Amino acid sequence: MTRPSSVPPPVTAVLDASSRWLPARLGEVEELLREAISGHGDTLGEDAAATLQAGGKRLRPMLVLLCAGPEGGAEVVRAAAAIELVHMATLVHDDVLDDAPLRRGLPTVAATSGRERAVATGDLLFSRAFDLLADAGDARSVALLADASVALARGELAQRRDAFDPGVSAERYFERCRLKTARLFECACLLGRDQAGLREFGAGIGLAFQLLDDVLDVSGPPERTGKARGTDLLDGTITLPMIEAAGSDPSIREVDLHALDSSSAEALCDRIEATGALERVRAQALLLVGEAKQALERASFGSEQRQLLSLVADGVVQRYS
Repeated sequence: MTRPSSVPPPVTAVLDASSRWLPARLGEVEELLREAISGHGDTLGEDAAATLQAGGKRLRPMLVLLCAGPEGGAEVVRAAAAIELVHMATLVHDDVLDDAPLRRGLPTVAATSGRERAVATGDLLFSRAFDLLADAGDARSVALLADASVALARGELAQRRDAFDPGVSAERYFERCRLKTARLFECACLLGRDQAGLREFGAGIGLAFQLLDDVLDVSGPPERTGKARGTDLLDGTITLPMIEAAGSDPSIREVDLHALDSSSAEALCDRIEATGALERVRAQALLLVGEAKQALERASFGSEQRQLLSLVADGVVQRYS
């Protein structure tokens, strides 16, 4: 079985705890991802391959496979590859919008090949995702992934509208996160199996994932995150750690985010951390993970699947502990 590159320990723990079917299916997903981005010209192919080779946690395809279970066939592998292609596309496009130099510690497509080629690469990844599903005539999966993709776009637009606005509320933040992050996790579970509890499980761990990612942006360090500390602040993105911190220290709302540079962004991260906001956001994420694991009890499948999905939920927390 070919494991995804740069597999983090929480994902490795799930693979090590599983029987042989899961690593084998993930290997099939990885092969299909490589096939999906090949044969589209040297320029696009090179940039798409660089995005794939940068690796990732592959949490979304893993959720598809785990929810489907050992009996899932070729159509499940296609759905798992498709959702990862959509995820990859959003990362490439995000890096264009943010003018990001690094992703997972490596130069972004936007940085190495320019914005125009990066936009085209993201478009290629999106189109190949839906082509995989259309080839199999899987109308249900197309509809699920299209709905999640629309939610992603709405979440991105909401985040752009809220940029540099220190008055953004926690409610508005959670709405953005549900659209931009949680909906794709929820979609992954439903692509695997349409069953009670799985929608809530996916949405819960997706939301927790985003909260903890935003904590990590403040806490760092860069060698762990692959990007500079306070990158979200430099982009004007108001996240829950800043919102929580401003509740304890209202002067944080008065910071001019437009005027931040890397040094002052780090200083603001220190101020946010000093309020205890990071611990409070972590606590909210832990609560979401606990509720997600409770939702699993409403789903009827084998004990191994339940155990492995619980390990995925725990891995979301461990990744950021």
